[in-house]
Amino acid sequence: MARLLDRLHGALTRHVPLQLPACLHRIRERGVGQLRRGQGWLLDYLYAGYWQARAFLRPVAEQELLSYSDAQAAPVLLIPGIWETWQFLLPVARHLHQAGHPVHAVSGIGYNRGTVPQMSRLVSDYLAEHDLNGVVIVAHSKGGLIGKHAMSASPHPERIAKMVAISTPFSGSVYARFAPIRSLRAFSPRNAGLLQLAANLAVNSRITSIYSSFDPHIPGGSQLQGAQNIKLETMGHFRLLNDPRLLEAVREQVAAPVPEETYLGVERPEQPE
Repeated sequence: MARLLDRLHGALTRHVPLQLPACLHRIRERGVGQLRRGQGWLLDYLYAGYWQARAFLRPVAEQELLSYSDAQAAPVLLIPGIWETWQFLLPVARHLHQAGHPVHAVSGIGYNRGTVPQMSRLVSDYLAEHDLNGVVIVAHSKGGLIGKHAMSASPHPERIAKMVAISTPFSGSVYARFAPIRSLRAFSPRNAGLLQLAANLAVNSRITSIYSSFDPHIPGGSQLQGAQNIKLETMGHFRLLNDPRLLEAVREQVAAPVPEETYLGVERPEQPE
């Protein structure tokens, strides 16, 4: 289609007034942009299908990522998105593990079908059970909502230092209203639980939100007020997870110190010795 538009543009510029080619150029650019977005959407779903199949056929034991080579590296806790296991985040997990971080996963979350408060309680229980402090949450999509809930409304928020959220619908998604499944409708911008979570700004300064230039699931974007927002040129909701730019951005944000004042009254977690 892009080639056809180029030919049309060339033909018309020879026979129409000069002001029209600019208009046609905008039409061409719009058409090319739509093609790229369509391609990005397709590749995004192919990526998701591959990693879902891989997690089922070639699962990785959680214990493989718990060891660490840097005693000063903060512990990382993974929280996947809806209908994802933690192994969907395996590219990110391995990158952080190679950087020296012990990487934890809450097996009880499973495919993350429960509500945000339910999953947040599992996260809090895991942190207490393993006596983890100074934890950095790395989350994808719905996992970022769970992480923010754990930072602000769970029994042990003081154990969490900060969060790096990837492709998280902090303000919901307009598509969620039309979803036939209740668990997806919970991401509607009008959802009471989502609105309540969004209204809590106290922990936003300890959150980094990383998102793509085009997310087919979150057309409104993943910007979060008061947080550090990082937009990458990658297209997609899922494919971003294996992008080298994303992996490096996550590593940098996980390793960055948390200023004392950003705890906003919450007892600062003990840092690993």
